Amino acid sequence: MLKFNNAVVTFAEVPSEVTLCFEITGCPIHCPDCHSKHLWEDIGDELKPVVLSSIIAKNPGITCVAFMGGDNSPEDIYTLAKWVKNNTELKVCWYSGTKLREDFSKYMEYFDFIKTGPYKKELGGLDSVTTNQRFYQVKYREVKAIGGGIIESYHYLEDITNKFWKDAGNNKDE
Repeated sequence: MLKFNNAVVTFAEVPSEVTLCFEITGCPIHCPDCHSKHLWEDIGDELKPVVLSSIIAKNPGITCVAFMGGDNSPEDIYTLAKWVKNNTELKVCWYSGTKLREDFSKYMEYFDFIKTGPYKKELGGLDSVTTNQRFYQVKYREVKAIGGGIIESYHYLEDITNKFWKDAGNNKDE
């Protein structure tokens, strides 16, 4: 069962998105320098589609829903992401404290963004060029034959971590 402690609207967690962030509790990662250690505990309310729908409805103007955690129950995250994709026009993001999960490729169609990696103070967060964390945008590609028929289609990840690097001197695109 997936539980959450809080849901807040932010402008910084997903580039160019107004994001409703759900703080998922019961985190099994326990990063030593975690700034949200209260999320290690099994506290909060159950997060299921009816609750998700109600909170989304109370937050007009959002463009994205982010699940901050959920590594204790990835199948529940996948279920909620699928619900958002099938019932809203919102984008979906998952902040996972683990490296990219092997099973994620089966569920990529339900996500627009994913952040991976545990927080390591000595490497910094997403805003540091030395971070071990990665922030990906899920992209979709169709390969078409001459004449227009689709030969294959697939989802892939594009690393956009550098969008968090505010200091122009640190931006590898410049």
